[in-house]
Amino acid sequence: MKKYCAEFIGTLVLVLFGTGIAVVSGGDLVATALAFGLAIVAMAYVIGDVSGCHVNPAVSLAMLISKKLAVKDFCGYVIAQVLGALAGTAILYLILSTTSLGTVALGANGYGNLSATNISLLGAIVTEVILTCVFIYTILGVTSDEKKSSVSGIVIGLTLTFVHLIGIRLTGTSVNPARSLAPAIFLGGSALKQVWVFILAPLVGGSLAAVLFKYLNEEKKTTKKSRK
Repeated sequence: MKKYCAEFIGTLVLVLFGTGIAVVSGGDLVATALAFGLAIVAMAYVIGDVSGCHVNPAVSLAMLISKKLAVKDFCGYVIAQVLGALAGTAILYLILSTTSLGTVALGANGYGNLSATNISLLGAIVTEVILTCVFIYTILGVTSDEKKSSVSGIVIGLTLTFVHLIGIRLTGTSVNPARSLAPAIFLGGSALKQVWVFILAPLVGGSLAAVLFKYLNEEKKTTKKSRK
C-alpha cells in the first residue's frame, strides 16, 4: 500500500506544480518545462525508493512490458496515479477559483484550436508518441544501470524538461495519460473530447520505448557474449 500512496503523492505534486506553473506563468515555455522537470527530480529522490517514482501510467506500462512490474502493481499504480492527478487538479482548481485568473485553463492538452500552433490530430499523435518514447527510453536506460542510480532522478527530470520545451507549443506536452486526463475531466468540452489522444499516444510511446530498449539491450548482451 505504501508504494501506491507514494505514486498518489508523486503524481499529485507533478500535476499541481507542473500545470499550476503553466497557468500562473501564462504558459511561459521555460518556466513550465522546468516545473515539470523539477517536480520529477524532487519526487524521484523522495519516493523513488518506495515505488520507483513512475507517477505516469505510460512509465508503468513500459515497466510492465519490461517485466519490472507485476500486473497487480500495474493496476494499483495506474489507479493511484489517476487519483493523484485528479487531486492535484482539484487543489489547483480551488486555488485558481480564489484568484482573478479563474479556472478557464488548467493546463489541459490539445490539438487544433486548443493548440498554440494549431497542430493537426496526426501531428499531435506523432508528437506525443515520439516525446513519450524518448522520455521513457531514457528512464529505462538510467534505471537499469545501478552505477547511474545516484543521478537517475536528475537525468529523468532534465529529459522531461527538454521534451516539454519542444512539446508545450505543439500539444501542451502530455507524455503522461494521468496528467492529461485530470484537467480534461475538470474542464470538460473540447478538452475532454480530445483527451483520448493524450491517453493513447503516450501509452503507445511507452510501449515502443520498452520494446526498443529490450531489443537493444538484448543485442548488447548477445554481442558481449559472442566476444567472449
